[in-house]
Amino acid sequence: MAERRVPGWVRTALELGPVALFFLAYLRLRDSSLTVGGTEYDGFIVVTAAFIPLILLSTATLWWLTGKLSQMQIVTAVLVTVFGGLSVWLNDERFFKMKPTLIYALFAAVLAFGLWRGRSYLSMVLGETMPLDAEGWTILTRRMMWLFVALAVANEAIWRTMSTDAWVSFKTFGLPLAMFVFIFSQIGMIKRHTPDA
Repeated sequence: MAERRVPGWVRTALELGPVALFFLAYLRLRDSSLTVGGTEYDGFIVVTAAFIPLILLSTATLWWLTGKLSQMQIVTAVLVTVFGGLSVWLNDERFFKMKPTLIYALFAAVLAFGLWRGRSYLSMVLGETMPLDAEGWTILTRRMMWLFVALAVANEAIWRTMSTDAWVSFKTFGLPLAMFVFIFSQIGMIKRHTPDA
């Protein structure tokens, strides 16, 4: 199925909106608790329970509007559902906090496997939007792999050693900022390895 075009702000709202709402809801409910069936759930677990259907709804809406989802969007939705669900079911926030680590470790492993096979899986995903030469794709893939490794390690270090407030801020602002800085830092390399039109 061909991908249908939607305005950029719609895609951005559907991709980043749930994370922003998670952050705002957490700020409002972090000191609250809710008792369901005799079990008390703190604010983080309550917000996580609300985040699962929200991310599934936004992902389904994006698919309905565009006719296409990236592998990253699908994996993210699945892992949010699995690990968010485990956090709610077991009333243990650690599972949800591990989710970014697993996402980034998985993507790093996939990119590493592709490089080991002499292929850039990144070019398969982004090839239509960024026409790099073969060397450029190899460089970008290797750098992206190490970025994912660094983000996985950072997530583990922060959720294991810092407060939930610090982790929520890191997830909401730190991870997207790291991705933005990384992409910005690659502009020179991308220009050098873009074939002349």
